[in-house]
Amino acid sequence: ATTGPEILRDVDGRLDAFVAATGTGGTLGGVARYLRERSPRTRLVLADPQGSSLYHWVKSGELRANGPGSVTEGIGIGRVTANLEGTPLDDAISVDDVTAVATVHELLRTEGLFLGSASGVNVAAAIELARRLGPGHTLVTILCDGGQRYQSRLYSRDWLETKGLYDAARGGAAAPRA
Repeated sequence: ATTGPEILRDVDGRLDAFVAATGTGGTLGGVARYLRERSPRTRLVLADPQGSSLYHWVKSGELRANGPGSVTEGIGIGRVTANLEGTPLDDAISVDDVTAVATVHELLRTEGLFLGSASGVNVAAAIELARRLGPGHTLVTILCDGGQRYQSRLYSRDWLETKGLYDAARGGAAAPRA
């Protein structure tokens, strides 16, 4: 009811793409429906973590996991929720854990943004989409979770090492750049 109108207002109606991950489907479903009605040329793209089935659902209509489970929380599921059913999506981008972790740590280092893994998936997918679209396009994503609740995991050296993600967090695996 409010996020879609806020996005269009803040970009003065000039929006080339909206990209977001989904858990319950409320944000992506609601914003996508609003944008499709008010801004029909805007590309609507699902950002999906590894292990989720929604990437393949958007691409082929089949619910099939896109790799092993993910360290992300609250997004990426194996079913189409009522909120997501019928959402007019144009594409999907799959984001692996290495890229999501590298992205959140890069955003902390360079922008001072202390974010969670779902935000990392969203930003990584938005960067990939920006590369595909090229310069001069306006894209919007959602920074949907803060890093506070991830301190013992996503921001813990021990936890990252057990998941094989420590190099990604410290910049050893390149975070995507626009």
